[in-house]
Amino acid sequence: MKIIHGWKNLADADKGAAVAHGNFDGVHLGHQRVIADAARAASALGAPLGVISFEPHARMHFEPDAPPFRLMNAHQLARTVAGLGVDLVYLLPFGVEMANFSDHDFVKDVLVAGLGVRHVAVGFDVTFGKGRTGNPEAMRRYGEEFGFTASVTAPVAASGMKLSSSAVREALHEGHPEAAAAILGRPFAIEGVVQKGRQLGRQLGFPTANVPLGDYVAPKFGVYATRTRLKDGREIAGVANIGVNPTTGEVAPRLEVWLFDFDEDIYGETIETDLVAFLRSEEKFDSIEAMVEQIWLDARQARQLVQPDF
Repeated sequence: MKIIHGWKNLADADKGAAVAHGNFDGVHLGHQRVIADAARAASALGAPLGVISFEPHARMHFEPDAPPFRLMNAHQLARTVAGLGVDLVYLLPFGVEMANFSDHDFVKDVLVAGLGVRHVAVGFDVTFGKGRTGNPEAMRRYGEEFGFTASVTAPVAASGMKLSSSAVREALHEGHPEAAAAILGRPFAIEGVVQKGRQLGRQLGFPTANVPLGDYVAPKFGVYATRTRLKDGREIAGVANIGVNPTTGEVAPRLEVWLFDFDEDIYGETIETDLVAFLRSEEKFDSIEAMVEQIWLDARQARQLVQPDF
């Protein structure tokens, strides 16, 4: 799979795909249906399968002071769609130029002249162009005008749940990672570089790997059972706190994960942690001793969930 940053002056080999077009934050099951529609068109046309997304997310351009909301970073998006058979990922830079394209000019200049698309698959609620004036019917009309085919994926639901990025965020805000996973088709995961903190956890007997939340949506602050993937592919069960550490001195919101039965130096490495289950809300304890006692109870509960044979 190839990742392409932009739409200008592309090589011929990077054009001519059947593409799924959208923001695809989270690549949830609804997004996957759109990509599957594009895949069917790619197979019929003998074309590469592509996914178009934007980096940064358009909302970050229009609402720069909004709270963080992302469900995945660009690396996670690329890995996820690679698993769906995608050949080309177009991460189009969203800035002033992109924001000012009319819907017609976006199709003409970006999709047709830039990417040379042969088919465009979109979701039923897609919008595009300045003022979000473009919609699925407009994409079909532009396909007729410019010579590509278009498909619109109907709304889908899983077990009565709405399949949307906003529904995933709501589930995470409410402390329901299992509900988020049901919409995503996999656990919500936070990826980041392990930073060195005060090493208080190590002194207390439970060393943690600390990762800032950055642009990720903030899940409900509290304690979670987790699984963490290391750069070498190992997956390790653990327990994590997401929050600001009110007992030991508040910090910027971050993930602090204790990897069970693990004692290696991973400072500076990138890890990815799945939120498996919510155990309890973050709280301020009256003493360090009370906090430590509760953490051991949390660890026991997390082990039962993610290491049932321990």
